[in-house]
Amino acid sequence: MQTTLAKHVSFSGTGLHTGKPATLVVRPAVAGHGIVFERSDVTGRKARVAAKWDNVIVSPLNTRIENADGISVSTIEHIMAALAGCGVHNVLISIDGPEVPILDGSAAQFVRGFVGAGVRRLDAALSVIEVLRPVEVINGDASARLEPAAEPTMDYTIDFADAAIGRQQKVMRLANGRFIRELCDSRTFCRQSDVDAMRAKGLALGGTLRNAVVVDGDKVLSPGGLRHADEAVRHKMLDAMGDLATAGAPILGRYVGVRSGHAMTNQVLRALFADQRNWRLRACDMALAAQLPGAGVVAADLAEVA
Repeated sequence: MQTTLAKHVSFSGTGLHTGKPATLVVRPAVAGHGIVFERSDVTGRKARVAAKWDNVIVSPLNTRIENADGISVSTIEHIMAALAGCGVHNVLISIDGPEVPILDGSAAQFVRGFVGAGVRRLDAALSVIEVLRPVEVINGDASARLEPAAEPTMDYTIDFADAAIGRQQKVMRLANGRFIRELCDSRTFCRQSDVDAMRAKGLALGGTLRNAVVVDGDKVLSPGGLRHADEAVRHKMLDAMGDLATAGAPILGRYVGVRSGHAMTNQVLRALFADQRNWRLRACDMALAAQLPGAGVVAADLAEVA
């Protein structure tokens, strides 16, 4: 069945790139509503933007959605991942600024809020997007691929010259609360040289050592070090899960990312939907529902989160 939150939940903080404070309120919504953002600070123009793949403006740094009136919301990937990981399909997210707060750089605070609010089942059937044929996009040594699979699975590889990150790979089934236990507290990461370059361009204005893992060669500059030895690849998986959630329904398939990022994940979604032979909508029975992210989530899963 489709779901929504049992009650509304609020979050406040500063945007990573804009440095602007914002408050967002995530409210329950009816079946078929999907995930929709509404800019409460906008007047005179259409203020709602559906969190769908065809509204995504390609960016290597974050995921930004924009409607036909030019109203946008950026850095949606972490809250989208939290909604997907908690199995929430329908909400209205009211936000009073252009960028979702970065909070601690992960999705953990969003997950705590959603689990605390509770998830309510709606009297409406859920369909999933079943991948029927492999689709892939390649850019140099980076690639993103969706392929058929019996359950949602992710296989991600990163490779950085910095010794603090290096080469990391992780493969994961996404059901039974694994997103909450193993991915949701992994923070965004960057190199100190990248921070300097972004700030020179007027970006990362809200970034600090407390809302991102910053590395310099073999050193982790952020206080407390890493939450996981492979926190970097876990965060990349978190990002990909949020970006895939813009498909509009859970994806039944395997995502394989090699040095990929926000732009390539959106590109592989566009490749998937470009040909009807690549996918189909499939009714979600109880056996299939048990394989989806959000299935088996319990409050105790949060005990394993930093």
